[in-house]
Amino acid sequence: MKRKLVFATNNAHKLDEISAILGEKVELLSLKDIHCDIDIPETSDTLEGNAMLKAEYIYEHYGLDCFADDTGLEVEALNGEPGVYSARYAGGEGHNAEANMQKLLQNMQGVQNRKAQFRTVICLITNGKKHLFEGVVKGEIIKEKRGDSGFGYDPIFMPQGYEQTFAELGNETKNKISHRALAVEKLCRFLKA
Repeated sequence: MKRKLVFATNNAHKLDEISAILGEKVELLSLKDIHCDIDIPETSDTLEGNAMLKAEYIYEHYGLDCFADDTGLEVEALNGEPGVYSARYAGGEGHNAEANMQKLLQNMQGVQNRKAQFRTVICLITNGKKHLFEGVVKGEIIKEKRGDSGFGYDPIFMPQGYEQTFAELGNETKNKISHRALAVEKLCRFLKA
């Protein structure tokens, strides 16, 4: 029998990406599937804290095994910005990826050190116990957007060892090497243990 797990997100891109990584092992339920239509507040100033807040909310209110993630793009020359504020870096309502990218590129003008990393933290709650998993992919911020697959900062992030951005590599390759893939791989190993 397939294991059922709630992934505490309303982000369709993330759901598709993680479903592809988990494959047939787990039946992944979204917040919509469990009729949770609130936007769980991410009020922590760390990725770990936000992942825990979301997972705890689902476990406390629905009693279901679940996991939540938070991801940030951390740019070395900007002291780790945008980090925990990656999705709302440019301010305003919602998640405006284009505005976020433009603000980051503007802040990086004239900056020689382009090193950056994507970091994902997953908090799994199963049988009332919390477990954290982290995935990191290092790379650099390029000077202009390239590629049209992926989402978020993918068109301006080039992972180490590649000549293409996440947006140029395509979802199949990205799903094998991304920060989220690395964190989910650790989650999968744990679930199979």
